[in-house]
Amino acid sequence: MKPSGRDQFVELLREAIMGGSLAKLTLAKPAGTDPTLRNLFVRPVLLRSGPRFAFVWRHATKDITKNHGAEEALRLLEPMVGSDFLDAHLFTATHGAQLETAPGKSSLRVKALGKPLDSTLGNDRRKNHAIGADAPWLRALGVTDVNGRPLAAMADKFRQIEKFAELLGHLIKEAALPTGRRTRVYDMGCGKGYLTFAASELLGDRADVCGVEQRADLVDLCNRVAVEQGFAGRLSFRKGSIADAPVDSADVLIALHACDTATDDALAKGVSAGAALLVVAPCCHKEVRPQLVSPAVLSAALRHGIFEERHAEFATDALRAQLLEWAGYRTRVVEFISTEHTAKNVMITAIKDHPKGDPVVAEGIREFAAFYGIRRQTLASHLGFALT
Repeated sequence: MKPSGRDQFVELLREAIMGGSLAKLTLAKPAGTDPTLRNLFVRPVLLRSGPRFAFVWRHATKDITKNHGAEEALRLLEPMVGSDFLDAHLFTATHGAQLETAPGKSSLRVKALGKPLDSTLGNDRRKNHAIGADAPWLRALGVTDVNGRPLAAMADKFRQIEKFAELLGHLIKEAALPTGRRTRVYDMGCGKGYLTFAASELLGDRADVCGVEQRADLVDLCNRVAVEQGFAGRLSFRKGSIADAPVDSADVLIALHACDTATDDALAKGVSAGAALLVVAPCCHKEVRPQLVSPAVLSAALRHGIFEERHAEFATDALRAQLLEWAGYRTRVVEFISTEHTAKNVMITAIKDHPKGDPVVAEGIREFAAFYGIRRQTLASHLGFALT
């Protein structure tokens, strides 16, 4: 009898861990009893005590990291695959494997990678990045080790920080920022402050950067690290939600992976404050999805949940981009970082460069909304734009 897809995946996992070829493992779609659990990420790490596997349990408001030896890692992982987590993605240096589990069946896909996956996280190569891996604040926030090398479990986060700093550096040069005073930057829903610190490091003493986060423990941590790492006077963090935080005057407003309409709240605050530059990476698109009325020719395709989700993402973010154009911004939608590192990879950037209220743009927005049956949308409401 041919082994099931799950059994084949577990065997591949066993070979990768025991053979030392595992680059990373992602377990997604949790099916357990903890409603806050989102994913489990596993990567090899080299500790003073020897090789280990770092387990990063990602919850809604926190990450929990634990390290295990090879046998213990397998003992923990094997019963989770296809049970506690319905999706699993395994990467070695040369191959990738994806397992999808549904009631009564499991589907396995294995493919050779187009180029070898770089798993040499502790090497001595140095690239000319806007944010160097040896920045002390990265170590203080748990991204790098004492030698300035990205920790295995934080490799994706480090790449995200690098990419963000690179993009922000280009955007800062394009935007009409003030020259006679310090630039005011807000990072809304900043979490642990990785990208807030990156923005402050990039802009230096010419900017006052403020991170807004509603979790008090993260605010306290970030303020402490900011003082300890020499950012006092130009970087601060305060407690508050995106919707309620006062932003009276802003030149740059950032909101990365703010969930659902929190992205709209952040954009609206930036527009209202007269920000010259808006940078958002949306996450979740729950508001528009149930409203969508699609052409009949798409009905068969949109019965599949993943297509329906991506369709909602497109409709929501395309509408946001058009609304920002109407509000006086030159808008671009770009890939933030490769989907190899995060599924939420769309970034909307907007630079203020023309008057608000172009009637041609307004007409196009209403035609777009009517085509999809969108009757309400939070950013439109904040901007006072009638979709119908």
